[in-house]
Amino acid sequence: MYNFVILTDNTVDMPVEWLNEHEVGYECLPCSMNGVVYDKKNPIDTKLFYRQMREGAMPTTSQMNPAMAEAMFETYLQEGKDILYLAFSSGLSGTCNSARIAAEELKEKYPERQIKIMDSLAASMGEGLLLYYAVKLRDKGKNLDEICDWLLENRLHLCHVFTVDDLNHLHRGGRVSKATAVLGTLANIKPMLHVDNEGKLISIGKVRGRKKSLATLVSMMEERIGKYCDKNEAVFISHGDCEADAEYVAGLVKEKFGIENIMIHPISATIGAHSGPGTVALFFLGEYR
Repeated sequence: MYNFVILTDNTVDMPVEWLNEHEVGYECLPCSMNGVVYDKKNPIDTKLFYRQMREGAMPTTSQMNPAMAEAMFETYLQEGKDILYLAFSSGLSGTCNSARIAAEELKEKYPERQIKIMDSLAASMGEGLLLYYAVKLRDKGKNLDEICDWLLENRLHLCHVFTVDDLNHLHRGGRVSKATAVLGTLANIKPMLHVDNEGKLISIGKVRGRKKSLATLVSMMEERIGKYCDKNEAVFISHGDCEADAEYVAGLVKEKFGIENIMIHPISATIGAHSGPGTVALFFLGEYR
């Protein structure tokens, strides 16, 4: 048995079955759509979520507040466990700060316990890939400090490259102007984006056409992977209800790099509310983001 637990939130976009199998506790950041609040107690089917978005629904999300974090942490502190909480990027949400506030409050009540808050500077299955490696280290017998050291050393080598099919969702989130969204949509322009060293979403280019945008993801991986090619035990791909496109990218990755361990999973409502249907994101270890 471990004397600590690894916790996270649903922004890792990992299968719930995987989280349960690997004894990872998690909280869900609420998402509201069509007057309904979806959370851990009331999850939404991803296909229904994206269908409603395609029909014009405009979901909104909320960060995890300190009370939610405190409730999650205290469950394990009462069991005498130390905590490593892998948080959604502070560059995209206040969730990490809420977790830090909760940890400070609880340290007074549980002074003998360690509560480590790790800002992943990552999102979606990029955060999930960091979690994957943290769990592997735990299962190899590494202690809390050793896992935190590895995460700090490697989190900026966790690369996120992605493209979206509809610029209007990025416009809603303030990522592109209305004019860019309208003209880009008319011209079939597909933006290429990544998450930078501050954990923020950044546009880094654009291509014309869907197929070219998907192939460009793998070209971007080739530019970044360098000497880390052999260090990639797994590559993750998340998608906004476009599994065939994700499978296409996986095939290109296998052909180019010979990596067979590729996990594909839908983007959750919490992330998908901002990226929209048709998003495809590729995550791997590389020399730089």
